[in-house]
Amino acid sequence: TAEYGMLPGSTDTRKQRDASRGKVDGRSTEIQRLIGRSLRSVMDLEKLGERSVWVDCDVIQADGGTRCASITGGYVALEMALQTLVEKGLIGELPLRDSIAAVSVGVVDGQSLLDLPYVEDSRAEVDMNVVATGSGLLVEVQATAEGPPVERAVVDGLLDMALAGCAELTVLQRAAIAG
Repeated sequence: TAEYGMLPGSTDTRKQRDASRGKVDGRSTEIQRLIGRSLRSVMDLEKLGERSVWVDCDVIQADGGTRCASITGGYVALEMALQTLVEKGLIGELPLRDSIAAVSVGVVDGQSLLDLPYVEDSRAEVDMNVVATGSGLLVEVQATAEGPPVERAVVDGLLDMALAGCAELTVLQRAAIAG
C-alpha cells in the first residue's frame, strides 16, 4: 500500500496538506493506487505472508514526474524494508520477483525528451508515463496527446526512450540499495 502527498513547500505556491482539508484529493488517490499497483506487480505476496507494507511517498519538490519519482524511490524503500525483515528472520527470503522503476517522456517543440520537468511537461504535445520492471517488462503506460493526434511511430520512439530511462534508473536503484 502506498501513501502519496505533496508537502506544503513542494510547489511555488503553498499546497495545503490533505489532512488539514480532511480528505485526500482525487489526483493523490489516483497516484497512490498507481504506486501500490506498480510495487505489488513485482512482489510475491505469498512469501510476504500476512503482512502489509506501507510505502510513504512525500514529495518535497514538485517539478514534474512526481508519480514516477515516487514509484522509483518507493521501490528502493520497499526493498530495503524487506531486507530488514529477512535480516530479522521475520521472512525467509525477499518476496520480490523483479525491481520496478518509472519515468516520464514527452514531445516538446517536436523533440522527444526524457524525464520532463514541470516547465516542459506543462507544454508537452505528447506526455507519457511508463512503469517497467528491471528486466524491461511493461507494468503501466499512460500516454496522452495534448493537442492533435500522434503517430504510432512517435509513441513507439517514446516507449523505447522510456524503457532505456527505466534501465538507467534500475542501475541507480541497485547502487542506492547496495549502500
